[in-house]
Amino acid sequence: MIRKICLIPAAILLPSLARAQDTLSSGDTAWMLTATALVLFMTIPGLSLFYAGMVRSKNVLSVLMQCFAITSLMTILWALFAYSLAFTEGGANMFVGGLSKMFLSGVTVDSLSGTIPETVFMTFQMTFAVITPALIVGAFAERMKFSAMLWFMAFWLTLVYAPICHWVWGGGWLGDWGILDFAGGTVVHINAGIAGLVAAIVVGKRKGYPEVPMPPHNLALTLVGASMLWVGWFGFNAGSELAADGVAGMAMAVTQIATAAAALGWMFVEWQAHGKPSVLGIASGAVAGLVAITPASGSVGPMGALAIGAAAGVGCFFAATKIKRAFGYDDSLDVFGVHAVGGIIGAILTGVFSATALGGSGLGDGNDGIVAQVGAQFVGVIATVVYCGIVSWVLLKIIDSLVGLRVEDDEESEGLDIASHDERGYIL
Repeated sequence: MIRKICLIPAAILLPSLARAQDTLSSGDTAWMLTATALVLFMTIPGLSLFYAGMVRSKNVLSVLMQCFAITSLMTILWALFAYSLAFTEGGANMFVGGLSKMFLSGVTVDSLSGTIPETVFMTFQMTFAVITPALIVGAFAERMKFSAMLWFMAFWLTLVYAPICHWVWGGGWLGDWGILDFAGGTVVHINAGIAGLVAAIVVGKRKGYPEVPMPPHNLALTLVGASMLWVGWFGFNAGSELAADGVAGMAMAVTQIATAAAALGWMFVEWQAHGKPSVLGIASGAVAGLVAITPASGSVGPMGALAIGAAAGVGCFFAATKIKRAFGYDDSLDVFGVHAVGGIIGAILTGVFSATALGGSGLGDGNDGIVAQVGAQFVGVIATVVYCGIVSWVLLKIIDSLVGLRVEDDEESEGLDIASHDERGYIL
C-alpha cells in the first residue's frame, strides 16, 4: 500500500514527481504562501527572541544579529545551489542531488511542484534551510566569532543540511528505507542538535562555566519568542502537507496537542524536582513538544501526539539538566537537550504511534509492522547523528585553523554586542 506520508513532508520529492496532479490549485497555493510566511516568522522574530532572552544582556544583540545574518546568508546560498543539491536528480543521486537547478534555473512563473508553484515550494523549503542552522546558534552563544559563525553555517548548509535533506525528502537513500519524517525530525532537529553539541564541545565552555551563574537576562523575551515559535510551527508542520486538506488539518491538531502536553510535562517534573515551576521551563517544554511532534505530525493521531509530547517534555527536561551536568559540556541554550533529544524521541515514537492500531494513518513503504518501522527510524537517527557529527567536527576544526572559532577572553568578558558589533542592546 502506497502512503503519501511515508518518505517526505507529505509528498516532497523531486518537484517533477511530487504529486500526480499537475494543475495549479489556488487553495493549496494560498495555504502554502501563508505557511511559508509562518515558518520564516519562526526564525525572525521567533527563534531570535527566544534565544536573545536567554543570554546575558551584554550578548543580546549578538544572538539577534546571528539569526538575522543566517537568514540572509542561507537564503542566497539556497537560491544559488543548495536547493538544487537537495531536490534534484544527478550528482550521487541517493546521497546528494545535482546542479540542474543551480541559480534556480528552470524555476519560473509557470513551473509547478504538484499543485503549487515551484517558486512557493522552493521558498517554503528555503525557510527550513534558514531555521535549521539558526538553531545551532544557541549551543555556542556568547563566545564564537561572528566571521567563524558565517563560514561554518555556509559550509554546513552545503555539506550537511542539503545532503541529509536529499536523503530523506529529495529521493535519497533514507527515503527508500520508508523513514517517516513528515516535517523535519531528522533533517532539521536532530541535525541541528548534533551540530550544536559538537560546536559547543569544539569551541569550549564559556568563561566561568559552570561556577559563575549565567541566568537569562530577560525571560519575557524568551516567552514571547517561544509563543511565536508555537504559532509559526503550524506552518512548519501543517504546511509540510503541501496542500490544504485533511492531513494538514490533523497535522495542526496533533501539533497543538503535543506541544501542550510537553509544556505541562516539563513544568510538572520541574515543579517536583525543584519545588517551583519556571517560565523558562514551560517555554522550553513547549519547544520540546514542537520538536518531537514534527516528524510524526503527518502520520499520528491525537492520542499518539499526547504520548509523544509528554515523553518529550519529561525526556528533554532530564537531557537539559541532568545529562548536561553529568557530562559537563556547555550547550548554552540547550540545543542538544531540546532539539537532538526531542527529535530522537519524536523520530522513534513516530514509528510506534503511526500504526493504525494506535490511531495513526499507517507505516512507511516496505515496513510491515511497528518493529520494522522503528528499525527504519533508528537507521535515520543513527545516519544523521554520525554524518552530521563527523562533518560538523571537521568543518569546525578547519575553520578554527583558518580564522579561529572563539573570540578573545577580554572580548568575551566585555560581551559580543560591543566586541563584535560595537553596539549595545540596552542603554543604561
